[in-house]
Amino acid sequence: MLELIRTADGSNTIYNSEVGENYHSRNGALQESRHVFVNSGLCYFLEKTRSFLKVPPTGGDPIAIGLERVWATVSILEVGFGTGLNFLLSADLCAEKKVRLNYTGIEAYPLSKELATQTGYDQYVSASTWQRFTDGYEKALSSQIQLNPNCRLQIASCKLLDFESANQYDIIYYDAFAAARQPEMWDEAAIAHTIRFLKPGGVFVTYAITGNLKRSLKALGCTIEKAPGAAGKREMLRAVKLL
Repeated sequence: MLELIRTADGSNTIYNSEVGENYHSRNGALQESRHVFVNSGLCYFLEKTRSFLKVPPTGGDPIAIGLERVWATVSILEVGFGTGLNFLLSADLCAEKKVRLNYTGIEAYPLSKELATQTGYDQYVSASTWQRFTDGYEKALSSQIQLNPNCRLQIASCKLLDFESANQYDIIYYDAFAAARQPEMWDEAAIAHTIRFLKPGGVFVTYAITGNLKRSLKALGCTIEKAPGAAGKREMLRAVKLL
């Protein structure tokens, strides 16, 4: 049974009564997504790499007008696509910063389009991002789709350990249900399988921080950083895969 509920910052999340867990923090779905994944993951990676190209604006004189920053492509893998909020906020940020985005979400139990469009997240992103997401949602569950010239989305409808890809990703958003509810998503096998898809120098972020998780990531060749947590949590974890 899935139920829309309001969180402390006014944004909605979904409560899964079968699992006994919310898709986002009750302290604020929007603020958690922005803080843990967009700011601590995507923005951190872009600042860390600074891998942008400088080109003159179309039809302009680079001396008179100045140089516009255009980023190379960034790829994100999300474990636990859920409502799509992390994707929506990431896509909007990438559009603003002229980042080309390739995004893959893993979701064993995808929401229906009807429920996904009832979240109210249209008020947090541009009208074009929301419209393209809702129009393409069902198709993205079976194949990669081009939402716009600079954004691709695919939602892999499978369990984490069944996910396979020839691709490696710049950033991993690990947004599975809490270990108390889904311990199998946080064991060594799950984390090792996930890190296989992270590029050297890539960034892994999650809202959780436990001793077992830190030990697993270190054993897999990652450096660990404790970062300030979202509202209601003192700390979160960010890891970088060593070269």
